[in-house]
Amino acid sequence: MNREQTFKCHKICSGNAEGKTLISEDDICFYLADPKNGKIIEKNHALKGKSVAGRILIFPSGKGSSVVQGDGLYMLKKCETAPRAMIIQHPDTVLVTGAIIMKIPLVDGVEKRFYSEVENGDFVRVDADQGLITLIKKED
Repeated sequence: MNREQTFKCHKICSGNAEGKTLISEDDICFYLADPKNGKIIEKNHALKGKSVAGRILIFPSGKGSSVVQGDGLYMLKKCETAPRAMIIQHPDTVLVTGAIIMKIPLVDGVEKRFYSEVENGDFVRVDADQGLITLIKKED
């Protein structure tokens, strides 16, 4: 049995995606992700050794200059190891621009209770165009 919850959000970059979540408490610089497998290689990062490939990535914000952030996201997209969608708390110009260019759905302004409900590995549907996130929890 599955339990679905829907949360409102704000569209930054249009699109729809679904998949398993990967949650980071740390800001992310995509230049510090290995494009071959999407694994974060930044020393002391909350996601070090974990792959963003094909995930619905939930994190506070991006970090790094436009050159490294843009190039990092471009390489992930080119190698098909980019996240399917991104849910962020604090949009920054560099991350927003990269998501738009790479056509990766990006949302912010998510209802606060979403963050207390979602866990790593949960299944989520992001409908940026409608401003909705659906969290699907499996119940025993």
